[in-house]
Amino acid sequence: MTVFVAQTDDLQTCLLLRRKVFIEEQGVPEAEEQDEYDAQAVHLLARDGDTAVGTARIITNGSTGKIGRVCVLASHRGTGLGVALIQAALDRLRLEPGVKTARLGAQIQALGFYERLGFVVVGAEYQDAGIAHRDMERPV
Repeated sequence: MTVFVAQTDDLQTCLLLRRKVFIEEQGVPEAEEQDEYDAQAVHLLARDGDTAVGTARIITNGSTGKIGRVCVLASHRGTGLGVALIQAALDRLRLEPGVKTARLGAQIQALGFYERLGFVVVGAEYQDAGIAHRDMERPV
C-alpha cells in the first residue's frame, strides 16, 4: 500500500469519505456533518493510488489549530493511515504563523490513538452528534 496525504481543494471527495464514515457507519445526522467551517478549512486527502481513503480538515483560530473530521475508510484502518493524516495536519499547522497548539475533539474510543501521538485530554466529556468526545491538545 502506497498512501499519499496532501492538501486538496477537492472538497466533494472529502465530503464523500466523511459521509461513508460519519453518516453511514456512525449514524451522525447529515445536518450535523457539514458546517460553515468547511468553506474556510484546509482539507487533507489521503489516497491509496487513485482511491481516496481518508481525510481531515484544519481550522486555525489565533494560536490554535483545530484538527477535525478525521476519517479513514474501514478498508484502511489499522494501516498507519490515521497517524499519517494527523502528522500531515501537524506539519501543515507548523506552516501557520503564530499557531502554537493543535486541538481536536476525539471520540472516546480514539483517546488512546491520539495520546500515542502526544495529545492530552483537556476538559470534560461531551456529546457531539450523539457520540461521546473529549477535547485534546498538544504543542504543534
